[in-house]
Amino acid sequence: MIKEVDLKIEKSKIYRNLDILYEREKEVVVGRFCLNTGGDGRTQREIAKELGISRSYVSRIEKRALIKLYHEFYKAKR
Repeated sequence: MIKEVDLKIEKSKIYRNLDILYEREKEVVVGRFCLNTGGDGRTQREIAKELGISRSYVSRIEKRALIKLYHEFYKAKR
């Protein structure tokens, strides 16, 4: 139960900061972490197929987006 609450809190933090991401980055992050629907996230392979790009490109987009979000969280804590 506590783990589920923590996960919801973390997802809401990410969701509130999506506006700093480019559209493609948002699509990948929302799909990977199921921010708008709940449940399990999709794989990089599934997202790649949906967007018509390679899995490795999805991985790079995801990494770039998560770094941006991390820096935004870190900046907010200061």
